Amino acid sequence: MKFLISSTFILFFGILTTFSQHSISGKIIDNQNQPLPFTNIILYKIGNEANPKGTISNDDGEYKIENISSGKYKIEFSMLGFETQKIKEFELNSNKKFNITLKEESQLLNEIVVKSKRPVIKQTAEKLVVNLEKSEMINTSLQDVMRKVPGVLVTNNGISIAGNTGVRILINGKTTEYMDVETLLSDFPADNIAKIEVVEQPGAEYDASGSGAIINIILKKNVKLGTHGSVNSWIGEDEGLEWGTGFSIASYKNKLNWQTSLNYSQPTWRDDLFLVRTVGDETYDQVTREPYDPDNFRISGNLDYYLNDHHSIGIGGLISTRKSDRIASSKTIISDTNNTNILLSENSFDRERSNFNINPYYEYKTDTDKLVIDFNYVDFVNDNTNILSDVAGSTVDFTNKKYIQEGNYTIKTYRADYSKTFSDNFKLSVGTRFADVKTDNDLQSFDENNNSFDKIDDESSRFVIDENIFALYTKINASYGKWSFSGGLRYEDSYTNGTSTFLKDGVLTTEIQKRPIQKIFPSASISREITETLGASLSYSYRIQRPSYNSLNSFVTFLDPYSGSEGNPDLTPSYTNKYQFNLTYEGQPFFTIGYSKTDDAIAQLISQSNSSAQIRQQETNIDNSYNWNFRLFAPVNFTKGLEGYTGVIVTSNNFHATILDKDIPGEFYKINLNKWNLIWFIQASYQLPWDVNLEVSGNYGTGALEGQIEVDWLAELDFSFGKKFLDDKLKVNLGFNKMLNRGFVGNIDYGNGTAEVESNGSRQNIQLRMVYSFGSKFGKKKASRNTNRDEENRINDNN
Repeated sequence: MKFLISSTFILFFGILTTFSQHSISGKIIDNQNQPLPFTNIILYKIGNEANPKGTISNDDGEYKIENISSGKYKIEFSMLGFETQKIKEFELNSNKKFNITLKEESQLLNEIVVKSKRPVIKQTAEKLVVNLEKSEMINTSLQDVMRKVPGVLVTNNGISIAGNTGVRILINGKTTEYMDVETLLSDFPADNIAKIEVVEQPGAEYDASGSGAIINIILKKNVKLGTHGSVNSWIGEDEGLEWGTGFSIASYKNKLNWQTSLNYSQPTWRDDLFLVRTVGDETYDQVTREPYDPDNFRISGNLDYYLNDHHSIGIGGLISTRKSDRIASSKTIISDTNNTNILLSENSFDRERSNFNINPYYEYKTDTDKLVIDFNYVDFVNDNTNILSDVAGSTVDFTNKKYIQEGNYTIKTYRADYSKTFSDNFKLSVGTRFADVKTDNDLQSFDENNNSFDKIDDESSRFVIDENIFALYTKINASYGKWSFSGGLRYEDSYTNGTSTFLKDGVLTTEIQKRPIQKIFPSASISREITETLGASLSYSYRIQRPSYNSLNSFVTFLDPYSGSEGNPDLTPSYTNKYQFNLTYEGQPFFTIGYSKTDDAIAQLISQSNSSAQIRQQETNIDNSYNWNFRLFAPVNFTKGLEGYTGVIVTSNNFHATILDKDIPGEFYKINLNKWNLIWFIQASYQLPWDVNLEVSGNYGTGALEGQIEVDWLAELDFSFGKKFLDDKLKVNLGFNKMLNRGFVGNIDYGNGTAEVESNGSRQNIQLRMVYSFGSKFGKKKASRNTNRDEENRINDNN
């Protein structure tokens, strides 16, 4: 009832407000009386310049800004190649019309061009926005760009924010189609990125899934009038020669806007594992070397048609494939006081992945209203074959094994979002979303018998998921004086049915697990301008982390005869309450305190059986998890030509789990770990002679708690040199990555034993990237449209 009364009040308030709204319209022409399309018109309310209204003129040079409240305003008309014209102050108490003639700018020799070197960074209560469109930095890849985001650390272990590695990466609001973070960071061209949003406190408009931050990468959306494009190529050395190339082209003419891109790459890297553990009186000293050299292919395109100033339709599509053939080699020395044995094995992986996606949409947009109706279809195939076999010289016998796993995923997502701006100080958003997901994974297990493989029915199974998620949300944004507020509610009604089919004692058996969830997820933030330069904000969000689809499979896969991973069909969602306090200085991040509490947290649990000497990795619900983090940032600009950020991040993580003993039925043991750690980081660029740009990023940490692994100190250093040629059309960058890289060194607490672990990826890496841009330079900026592919995130397949 309270919600109904509030909604009625909001609607009544909006109706009253519209009676005091006015409009400004007119036509823009040049000295030849020709209309000027795509002219920027920006309206500022005097005293509230931070929240301007704006529009662009249409093909006939006409424009209109509607629903403006009474008051004193100033207005600005600008277009590239013409002198800006301003009306500094006027009173608006009725509809007004301004017809403007813009004069061409006179061309001057030896003019001084001022360029922004550093990206524009702005911290709000909900997210940190890094705008790269107007910056002049020369970057090679997404990895270099991510290192420019204050507080985001890119290491061998992936991306972390305030000690939390559960980061979701989206591109234009969509899940990435890449197979792993390593490829995404090194292979994605930075030249296509307009801005990056780090959303630590997602509002009601975002899906409630995920306990960590969201990194949303916004791509450039054909910002130039006419036809333009770029060609990029890169070559490097990591675990051998690696290279990639890509081509993109876009065009905007009249009402038609289209873009297409094609990319191919062969990156290389490796993941090496060193593990020393004790089982009874024996020591197991394991070394596994696992190289990667996949072939990645991706072609995408989208078409937008603008029916008129307010209505547009479009369609986007994507096809991507990836093939990965590799051999992981393992050597384990098993010794006690009297004997030493050696286990040698190879695990050959043959994996093929393909992804087809199509995404039609409709959009209605005015100065005050926006409606987006969106459909997204994904057909994903992931087929894997691997053979685990012994190697000559091994003194420990085991039976060679073969696994064939076929995976098919179909995801259909329907979405509608509507927002209404009632005034400069009040905005209402509502939306709905429905996702229909079907997954089908079939695992066949084989044992070698006389140089052939026989199927093992008891180890083979089929796992099918049928899931529906229905969501409704509402959100308001309001401001009053120096105060700003946003708050929303998201309701999600979902059910997930998991069906396992397998042979048990020779009988075909079917087990069905049902998981219905109905939850309301609130989120809110409030901020205030304390002084002209200092601001403060406080935010809260409630989140759910659903298990990845693959983690629910009961399949067991082996890295070597003694170590492997298995699914967990009993895995349940976890729920997180997150709180955050920010202080900003001139809109830039300055000081942050964050706290989160997760119930039934999902974690990668590593357990050891002392009877079989096997270790298994499995996603498991552990006890409640807590995280404190404190962040202090400062700009690096103490000398001319130097720009960047430095700071310290202090976090407190814990790991509390009650684990079933694999050797003694009915017995449990507990793991209780807590650790504080400090990380210092720096991200800076410096202008060298001859317009060469030097970029440096580095970090040092005192150690951390990664699940049940207590990691020792770590350090990393990367730098690159960039320069532009051919009237800035050609960008060249030479990058040196992981020049100082200690790797991942620490100790695992199994609860019934401990182990020393070292996980090292590639060491030093060098990469040369070149990007050549062609086509028109001038034009209009189109707004990017975000769609949602949250279910694709949960495919969670690393190959």
